[in-house]
Amino acid sequence: MAVQPLSSPSAGTFTSARKAQSLWDYEWKATVPFLAVHLLPFGALVTGAGLRDFVVCAVLYVVRMFGVTGGYHRYFSHRTFKTSRWFQFVLAWLAQSSSQRGVLWWAAHHRDHHKYSDTPRDPHSPIQFGFWHAHVGWIYDHNSETKTERVRDLAKFPELRFLDRFWWLPPATLGFAVWALFGWSGLFIGFGLSTVLVWHGTFTINSLTHLVGKRRFETGDESRNHWLLALITLGEGWHNNHHYYQGSVRQGFYWWEIDVTYYVIRALAAVGLVWDVREPPARVYAEARRAAGRRALSRIAAEGGRKTREPPRRAA
Repeated sequence: MAVQPLSSPSAGTFTSARKAQSLWDYEWKATVPFLAVHLLPFGALVTGAGLRDFVVCAVLYVVRMFGVTGGYHRYFSHRTFKTSRWFQFVLAWLAQSSSQRGVLWWAAHHRDHHKYSDTPRDPHSPIQFGFWHAHVGWIYDHNSETKTERVRDLAKFPELRFLDRFWWLPPATLGFAVWALFGWSGLFIGFGLSTVLVWHGTFTINSLTHLVGKRRFETGDESRNHWLLALITLGEGWHNNHHYYQGSVRQGFYWWEIDVTYYVIRALAAVGLVWDVREPPARVYAEARRAAGRRALSRIAAEGGRKTREPPRRAA
């Protein structure tokens, strides 16, 4: 369903999602593993790195970014398609191999983002809290506990609760496997660099897609579409589309809006691994046409206004 503007809560009826009032209020001790992974790629300055390491990096980036977009986001957060219980576990493991905490934690916070988008209760609104808090600070803002009441549909599965509790297990297993197969340079570049790139690729959706890009739909927040962010994140950059109609697995609503995650999910449906893949209904496209018409009329009116304000030209 389309997102409606939230009414402004009266003073005292809500608390801000941001708990840190200053830079020092963040959980700095918890950032140590996060910062350490950022240092991993520099190990290649000692070991050297070859083409194989960068190929591993590229493959792990694409595969794990799909785990984020197809798993964490389109399946666990929005349930835009259905799958079996065993493949649900595969999606959860793949998503968590990106080291972005548990699927229950991720989905719960994301559902809050949509419910309170760009209000003080949004966990990572750049409009409310600025770029850096939206990009990464919110993760270390005293919110490590999973809001199970927001994900009761997922919390009923004990295997998902297990993964949510031991969220570090998939990335640690992957890191060990990459080291065992490709050595130290594989660990530094194949695993370490790809992890950092997946993190910041994902984080751009929180920090940038409410600041840069174009708005097709009126959504009651500042969500925007941006083609470059869509390429980086396999389709998540069509953020305004997604905020207008969250129930669709497809976020690039038109053929020219590249959405790799959607293509992969369609391929999985073709071989029977997923089903009931939800598409945007006709009314969404009808509203897109109406919105395009309104923008065209606004441009014509603006151009007409400029012409009436221009002084008449003198004859030569």
